[in-house]
Amino acid sequence: MKDSLVTVFGGGGFLGRHVAQMLMERGARVRIAQRDLASAMRVQPLGGLGQKQFVAADIRKPQNVARAIAGSDMVINLVGVLNGDFEGSHHDGAANVAKAAADAGVRALVHVSAIGADPQSPSAYGRSKAAGEAAVNAAFPQATIIRPSILFGPEDQFLNRFAQLISSLPVVPVIGAETKFQPVFVGDVAQAIAQAVDKPGLHGGKTYELGGPKQLSMMELNRWIAKVIGRQRSFIAMPASVASMIAGLGFLPGAPITRDQYAMLQKDNVVSTGAPGLAELGVNATPMEAVAEGWLIRYRRHGRFAGRVKD
Repeated sequence: MKDSLVTVFGGGGFLGRHVAQMLMERGARVRIAQRDLASAMRVQPLGGLGQKQFVAADIRKPQNVARAIAGSDMVINLVGVLNGDFEGSHHDGAANVAKAAADAGVRALVHVSAIGADPQSPSAYGRSKAAGEAAVNAAFPQATIIRPSILFGPEDQFLNRFAQLISSLPVVPVIGAETKFQPVFVGDVAQAIAQAVDKPGLHGGKTYELGGPKQLSMMELNRWIAKVIGRQRSFIAMPASVASMIAGLGFLPGAPITRDQYAMLQKDNVVSTGAPGLAELGVNATPMEAVAEGWLIRYRRHGRFAGRVKD
């Protein structure tokens, strides 16, 4: 990979910054292709001099994509949205990237999808992710598809979001209390992506599902966070009728969940039985309890000045 040019669509995002750093540690030159270049600038302090390039690109626009990929040796597509234009970002955009990568003759393409990608998914998110995978496989059959579960890490909108809620409320409502997740550390996913793009002969044409070492229900996850941050709270599982009503207000600013996100909670977000994953990509899964306390500590009553929480 040394001195290869890798174009990373969405490289300025939460996962993208970790991927960019992992690639640069391996000696690659990284071109960050992002619609919002202001957010991409957070990659600027990473890597060495001359290892980073930045280009404005909207993957929904084929000409933008082709220009961003020109001269690349490898391509990674990380673009995903949790609301808004699912079809444009996950399906049309994925098709544009795969076609441009094939036309440019790049030697590897990694497309990041999601566990839950399914043409029959109850959510538009899941259906659009499945359509994106199909488009990628049609245009670039040797692409590697990566399906992670929910990502966690220092700047995530997952553990941090729940920790903030738990630290603010004496009684915490839990939507989708029985839904199971298999949270996976962002650094592990970045390492897996780097492995896949570096060895297309081994990983090309395959689909990997990435999950952490433990499955937790939404209720179990909330209770675990409360324990880590030293907050004694009462948790109430929201009845389906109430949760559905709240989700129906998802279009309002500040709403806790959208209707489509609620639809996603109707299915567990865990690795399929027998699916290849982190181990097959040479990555050891990091447990949440091994790393999360390092950033969740700020949600304790006295923040970083608090003592350790006893079991």
